[in-house]
Amino acid sequence: MSPPSPAIRTDGLRKQYGDAVAVADLDLTVDRGSVFGFLGPNGAGKTSTIRILTTLTTPTAGTAHVAGQPVSDRSAVVEHIGFLPEEPPLYDELTGREQLEYIAGLRGHEDWDRVESLLSRFDLDGDADRRVETYSKGMKQKLGLIQALLHEPDVLFLDEPTSGLDPRAARTVRDTIDEVAAADTTVFLSTHILPVVEELADTVGVLYDGELVAEGSPTALTDDVEAGSTLEDVFLDVTSADHAER
Repeated sequence: MSPPSPAIRTDGLRKQYGDAVAVADLDLTVDRGSVFGFLGPNGAGKTSTIRILTTLTTPTAGTAHVAGQPVSDRSAVVEHIGFLPEEPPLYDELTGREQLEYIAGLRGHEDWDRVESLLSRFDLDGDADRRVETYSKGMKQKLGLIQALLHEPDVLFLDEPTSGLDPRAARTVRDTIDEVAAADTTVFLSTHILPVVEELADTVGVLYDGELVAEGSPTALTDDVEAGSTLEDVFLDVTSADHAER
């Protein structure tokens, strides 16, 4: 029996906007059921990479597969993925519960018990009948995460998932990531909050100027820098001008 295909695989993935190269020939493999931490400074190409993997934009060159499906086949990929962008796509005029019921209907996954269970887990059950326009940024972030989890995706893409959350809510998000990964869901986690990556990620990839300049477990990466270093030290080392020139 052949081994299962990786959850995410890219080969020579490239994205250009005119002469500007956002993603430069990216080769990446993410195992099923793992948490992959995706790091990089602003402008490194993280968002462009995620937009390709979630079928929101097409690559200039190269190939990518998500959950065994080519990203060129949008309808096949979207069945298997959940996505929480930094600004969740929500309808301000709907209530929180109406938003989730609407998305569940679009997905054909009308499990109302799951909707209520997730609202309770994220402490939104008491606010579910308020309009989204009255929600704080953190509440919208939690609603967006519930929305991404409703259909129990095979691969979950998270872009700054703890942004705007208080410590308790951030803890709930981290616990949820642990739970879905334990249930064999792959999590692609893009964030600048390094302690979140150190705590949750099985593998970390650092993107700089569109190139993958470091990859490995958080422990292996910190060991490569020096004894007693942190992931922040790794990040600063591999994204330094001197390193980029080597």
